[in-house]
Amino acid sequence: MADQRCSDGECGVARAVGAVGVPYVLSTFASASPEEVAVAQDSASADGPGIRWLQLYWPQSVDHDLTRSILRRAKAAGYTALVLTVDIFSMSRRPQDLDNGWLPLYEGHSTALGFTDPVFRRKFREKHACWPEDDLHKGALEWEATIFPNVAHSWPELGFLRREWTGKILVKGIQTAADAEQAVHAGVGGIIVSNHGGRQYDGARGSLDALLEVAQAVGRRVDVLFDSGIRTGADITKALCLGAKAVLVGRPVVYGLGARGEEGAAHVLRCLLAVRFSSCRSVAAANPGRRRTSRSTWL
Repeated sequence: MADQRCSDGECGVARAVGAVGVPYVLSTFASASPEEVAVAQDSASADGPGIRWLQLYWPQSVDHDLTRSILRRAKAAGYTALVLTVDIFSMSRRPQDLDNGWLPLYEGHSTALGFTDPVFRRKFREKHACWPEDDLHKGALEWEATIFPNVAHSWPELGFLRREWTGKILVKGIQTAADAEQAVHAGVGGIIVSNHGGRQYDGARGSLDALLEVAQAVGRRVDVLFDSGIRTGADITKALCLGAKAVLVGRPVVYGLGARGEEGAAHVLRCLLAVRFSSCRSVAAANPGRRRTSRSTWL
């Protein structure tokens, strides 16, 4: 929903990450198509095509043809990894959004991938006798029901994605060592410890509390990344010292986008990358060996 902060939306963020030289993870729930974002990112990258991944909200098996279409488009547009989000198979109730009347989805925001997908468009027209852009509200409801079907996938179903997607698959939303073990057993290439920024379940476990447990369980076998709550360079350092190989940053970049557009988003990223700490001379030095193993007795 980056376009709610700036008219450039995800394309503005893509140009910012292209200019700064960091990877970009594009959500299924975005206001720009994968192809538009790829062009925007590469147009600002000084070192060739940028690194980009697709965050997938996975439709149910009845829509496997749509999932195949999404994956084909992503591959053709240069997306090299798939981030499978497993902690939001249905939209949660968000009282603050309801109180503020902030429901941009139903005005057609965050629907670009669906509204530009030939399979979704065909199915929508067959069902409703019009195109999704002809009735934004109805189109948005159909897209929401498709990617948030209120039914979770099972681990064995991951075999479908492994057959259809040739790149790396990371699972986002893992909070326990047991789930991390299941993900590795299912053949994923990476795990992202995340509670969806605290927006999906208000009583969810804090992601930082879960990180060390997950990293110790599977960190020697797959890459463990961290998401949720990154605001400063200090937050990044903490996550690295608790076993993360990298972190994902969301809201700060969008805040920068809202303040000064593309340049604001790039400024936030440069600030995060510029942070230095006297105890860590490099990112490699911020490792689990530097974490505090016990609390002081006076705490």
